[in-house]
Amino acid sequence: MPNGTLYLIPVPLADEAAAQSFTPYLTDTINSIKEYIVENEKTARKFLKQAGLKTPQSELLIHDYGKHNRDSGLKDFFKGLLAGNDVGLMSEAGCPGIADPGADIVAEAHRKGIAVVPLVGPSSILLALMASGFNGQRFTFHGYLPIDKADRAKRIKDLESAAEKHKQTQLFIETPFRNDSMLQEVLKTCKPNTRLCIACDITAPTEFIKTQTIAAWQKQVPDLRKRPAIFLLFHA
Repeated sequence: MPNGTLYLIPVPLADEAAAQSFTPYLTDTINSIKEYIVENEKTARKFLKQAGLKTPQSELLIHDYGKHNRDSGLKDFFKGLLAGNDVGLMSEAGCPGIADPGADIVAEAHRKGIAVVPLVGPSSILLALMASGFNGQRFTFHGYLPIDKADRAKRIKDLESAAEKHKQTQLFIETPFRNDSMLQEVLKTCKPNTRLCIACDITAPTEFIKTQTIAAWQKQVPDLRKRPAIFLLFHA
């Protein structure tokens, strides 16, 4: 029996953004699948309902690969796929495998010869890059920077140098409750003419995306507390 297909299903970035986050093909796909591998079961079930799932949720088989369930291995996640069943992979928000532990599941699917099909959907990284006005041909996403202040300041300086030397956009994130301290460090560390884009609450009604120089940001610093945000540095 041939293996099933692993479908990578993006999840909305904000509570109010479901309708703008999925396509008719995604809706058709979720209605042909009864098994899912998800980072957050509550989020996944909510999105499936919003996206037009017609199958009773009591009939779904959902595997949780959240942080408390990753040490048990991936073997159970692949039983259905190896038996010929199609399975959907869902991150808690955004695209599976992008800044997301689901990449391990995708890698294992390739090792087992299972077809992987990515579906169209929102990626906060790409949406922020699109809206920044920075170089979209050369860019690097660094994830989280060090928490230690000295190490973080050095890392920011290194990213700024790379942006200037290679004309390469540098993207990084922080946990929402540390956004303000991260921004203060960026404003203190970078050169006045370096450009910074702040993109937060992407696709939500409170979305805020703005690009200007460090010097301009220093004159009016936004409040980013508890708001998911991406920071982008560039030096023309």
